[in-house]
Amino acid sequence: MAARNLGSTGLGFGTSTAPAPSAAQPADASVAEAFLASTVGGEHVVKRHRARFHELAVAEVRPLTADAVEVTFTVPEELADDYTYLPGQYVALRKELDGHERRRSYSICRPPERGSISVAIKRDLGGIFSSWANSELQAGDTLDVMSPQGTFTSTLDALDGKHIVGIAAGSGITPLMALAHTVLSRSATAEFELVYTNRSTLDVMFLEELAELKDRYPSRLAVHHVLSREQRTAPLLSGRIDAEKLGTMLDVLIRPETVDEWFLCGPFELVQLARDTLAANGVPADHVRYELFTTDADRVEPRHGRPVDVKQGEETVAIEFTLDGQSSTVESPVSANESILNAALRVRPDVPFACAGGVCGTCRARLVEGSVNMTENYALEPDELERGYVLTCQSHPKSDRVVVDYDV
Repeated sequence: MAARNLGSTGLGFGTSTAPAPSAAQPADASVAEAFLASTVGGEHVVKRHRARFHELAVAEVRPLTADAVEVTFTVPEELADDYTYLPGQYVALRKELDGHERRRSYSICRPPERGSISVAIKRDLGGIFSSWANSELQAGDTLDVMSPQGTFTSTLDALDGKHIVGIAAGSGITPLMALAHTVLSRSATAEFELVYTNRSTLDVMFLEELAELKDRYPSRLAVHHVLSREQRTAPLLSGRIDAEKLGTMLDVLIRPETVDEWFLCGPFELVQLARDTLAANGVPADHVRYELFTTDADRVEPRHGRPVDVKQGEETVAIEFTLDGQSSTVESPVSANESILNAALRVRPDVPFACAGGVCGTCRARLVEGSVNMTENYALEPDELERGYVLTCQSHPKSDRVVVDYDV
């Protein structure tokens, strides 16, 4: 597909006056190109082990808005292979706060760079971890950072001529920043279009970076800012995005028939609205990727699994799991209806998890034997389900014996 001048319905703020690099030699491709190539295929791909935490030092904490910061970690060379990642993936952070272990997952916001990894953290009302990170975290501190995970990414070895569209709300911009940078720098003909909704101008994360990216790729990047609590010149870009507004956008701003891949990231309501609207416009489901974000408040903190007493003579389920080559078995009372993750944490505190809400996919394992009821799933792709993968935080045994493997 020939490159089109996508234009932009931006906020009209001043942008960088530096000359834009040529499309053939993008400025951000020189150092990262060979490294990124090793993460998307070929004989030099690093074989990744399961998700693990390592202590990393904070190199910088940079304000993005009044309620959001970008946190950059230094990755030492001996751990560099463990922290290779694709744009669109996330890491989990772990910190002891108020006497409790807190784990939060955050998308990586920068294109792949060896020796460094960056996330954006937006303060949530009542959120313990996000409030601490925005108020107290500073350069020189250390945090436990899990190795990158996630499938919210693109086939990055076949980008030429592709038209990719992202729809994001608030901090949902984070993974799309890394995707936009990478897509535009790796191909001279790929196009990226973004619909980004916030309450007001002051809430827009990465505002300057988006403007600079637009300066760099003026004919291949379009950014449509939609503000729900601030009046804009164009009525289409003012107010909340509902079914009517999104439908109009697909009529006058973005033609679905020209789009190769869609990326949706935000709260459930927006993501589901976008999925339904795209489906109604004939967009195949396998062309749409989505990722939900959850707030930091009202979070479950399953540090070691909630206590469960097994009474003598009580009917139980045998849960067996393999982790790091070691098999463990735990008996779970049928009456407790506990998740596989909760049961496993009672005997192995190192079982991987992050959100415990069916969103991030960190607790994924393959069901080897038995049957389960998975109550929620916002992380596994259809092909993963077909291959027997489950989210252990949401899976409850339905058979007398269940066997899962975290190592597959």
